[in-house]
Amino acid sequence: MTSNPVLALHNVSKSFGSVEVLHGVTLALEPGTVHALIGENGAGKSTTMKIMAGYQLPTHGDVQLDGASARFDSLHDGEVAGIVMIHQEFNLAEQLTVEQNIFLGRELKRGPLLDKTEMRRRTREYLDRVACDVSPDARVSTLSNSDKQMVEIAKALSRDARVLIMDEPTAVLTKRETDVLFKQVAALRAAGTAVLFTSHKLDEVAEISDHVTIMRDGEVVQSSPTAEITEDEMATAMVGRDVSDLYPRKPGVPADAPVVLSVENLSVPGYASNVSFSLRQGEILGIGGLIGSGRTELMEGLAGLRAARVDRVTLFGEQVHFKQPSDAQRAGLCYLTEDRKLRGLLLDRGMRENLTLQNLHKFGGFMIDRGAEEAALTHAISEFDIRAGSRDVRVGNMSGGNQQKLLLAKIMLSEPRILIVDEPTRGIDIGTKQQIYAFLRNLADLGHAIIVITSEMPELIGLADRVMVMRLGEVSGTLAPHEITEDAIVRLSMGLRAEQMPMTA
Repeated sequence: MTSNPVLALHNVSKSFGSVEVLHGVTLALEPGTVHALIGENGAGKSTTMKIMAGYQLPTHGDVQLDGASARFDSLHDGEVAGIVMIHQEFNLAEQLTVEQNIFLGRELKRGPLLDKTEMRRRTREYLDRVACDVSPDARVSTLSNSDKQMVEIAKALSRDARVLIMDEPTAVLTKRETDVLFKQVAALRAAGTAVLFTSHKLDEVAEISDHVTIMRDGEVVQSSPTAEITEDEMATAMVGRDVSDLYPRKPGVPADAPVVLSVENLSVPGYASNVSFSLRQGEILGIGGLIGSGRTELMEGLAGLRAARVDRVTLFGEQVHFKQPSDAQRAGLCYLTEDRKLRGLLLDRGMRENLTLQNLHKFGGFMIDRGAEEAALTHAISEFDIRAGSRDVRVGNMSGGNQQKLLLAKIMLSEPRILIVDEPTRGIDIGTKQQIYAFLRNLADLGHAIIVITSEMPELIGLADRVMVMRLGEVSGTLAPHEITEDAIVRLSMGLRAEQMPMTA
């Protein structure tokens, strides 16, 4: 027996100008259930959630609260109705403390004065519920992305929501942090809260949700109990094609393939020490390890983005030293950041400016050749299948998958022979993942050499020709093609020696 929905959309459409992005969406959230909303980037999930939370008004259709028509003209109206949304992009005041963020606009008072003692006590309580060991006095700008996400979740918990809407809450979380979050979601479900949850990780959808609704191109294409649909069926419904061959074929790297990069004893103070490795032409080298193992910082040091010490770096047979990223770029080595929103793209500018910014010297001297820039953008849109409503769209309004494809296009304008890609598919739908994997493998087949840093275990196993595992700033082991298994990677991540690992065939 089902209960009446607490919040529902009936035949809702949404247009921005002349472009309709939602087409007759119907969706109902029942108390005490977790409802997953999934689909490719650009499918309309975020717009749907924003309408439910009061961030946007529908163009047509009806929003219902407890069975009656409702109108939320603002975020405040939604929150008054008991609807709280955790955004994919952090909605925190960076220069305020954790405590100030959690109670911003809802400060507790004792008479005319702020009750700082009680706010601090409650802040610590909410942080403890999500196992977040940061100080209530910590400035948000100093926190890691995963800690910021846990603060967002703690902030939502403080509001005693009837409906909690979670847009990609686990994208930057570790497995341990995700497990903590799911315990909180289970507790909210048991208390009668309706939870709307979206994730590109279909195993999480299968684990946590009671019902799943799948969107494609602004429409609901399927809605059913989670127990009645497999992860493969979810993926196929999302993209409209078979994605069982998610990873491209690995042709293998010839034993006599030339070494194009050799690094001897690279150290990044505070993060990595005396790391040595090599990379062959046509190879994809995966770098695994737990978050905090020094993977990203090591590669940033190599690419000139961080201060580093190294005995020797040999690139295509010549000894090199990169003091800054432009040195590496000129030598043919480029680094694609894991943080496309803060460090990779200018979100308030258009696609053309973002695409060419790193290579303006190719588009004129004193005067920029706008025609050449537009031609480059036309090629990038076609080559990387970048989908946007307009060429002039603000990049911040594009989906995460299309932002990532634009960032790849931007990097490839530098014509790198060696490409370092950090978390290439974080927060990206399965269809776009398949496209990016095919692009990276095609680059390797054409003779480029690629380093992929990823926290996704299937990505390491499915994409990499070899896997180098880091732990506490050092290399704990490197796995040959026939040795790459989840068990082997986990053991090395935990610091077990090679002789403690099972024999491989």
